[in-house]
Amino acid sequence: MQSCFVLPESNHPMPRFFIEADLNVDTAVELTETVFHHWVKVLRAQVGETATLFNGQGGEYDVTLTEVAKKSATVSVNAFNPANRTPKFQALLGQVMSKGDRMDYAIQKAVELGVSEIQLLTSERCEMRLKYDRDQKKLDHWQGVAIAACEQCGLNIVPKILAPISLEKWLENELPDTKLVLAPNKDETDVLADATLDLALLIGPEGGLSEAEINTANHKGFRNWCIGERVLRTETAPVVALSILNYVL
Repeated sequence: MQSCFVLPESNHPMPRFFIEADLNVDTAVELTETVFHHWVKVLRAQVGETATLFNGQGGEYDVTLTEVAKKSATVSVNAFNPANRTPKFQALLGQVMSKGDRMDYAIQKAVELGVSEIQLLTSERCEMRLKYDRDQKKLDHWQGVAIAACEQCGLNIVPKILAPISLEKWLENELPDTKLVLAPNKDETDVLADATLDLALLIGPEGGLSEAEINTANHKGFRNWCIGERVLRTETAPVVALSILNYVL
């Protein structure tokens, strides 16, 4: 006789939404169009159901759905939780842009792994050049990817996705003391041994940074960080690098 077992029903966590609104305990807040659509229209939330809202200013709020109309809804803000779930370090990621879904993946995973800010870059081998009229549309899309990643992973501070500038220009900026570029490290030195908790991480495009670009970065204080002997894709590199930083720092 065959036996079978039924998995117990999982306790679904409260849905989490980013909302561009002021949040304070013991107040009523009208949901934005985006949150209303996702929670009420798509997830079919009913009066009395609860969710977590955060506005990127730190912490999160437990709310209860109190009123639903045809095109709007209101929640009562019940409690505040100051947790942000950020890592111990602050990492500014300089990411050379790539085409297609690769940028979405790189941004999504970098946010999940606790990056504090992402500076989009162009370089010698960069496949992508944003046009004026598409600039803001693409930036808004990538910022939306970052917000969705925060909703999913529990981060309450949303990293900014900064408009693209040239690598050359970025290297002229004032950057953190610890600066790392993913590139071959002939000396095989442990570049994380004396790393500070405030750092900049530079990742090149498909095909990598040119030797001249790496040399320029080195002259600006970047140290070569070689992660293993294999060549990583541009969207895989930040995942691996930030995972190591989460473990080591």
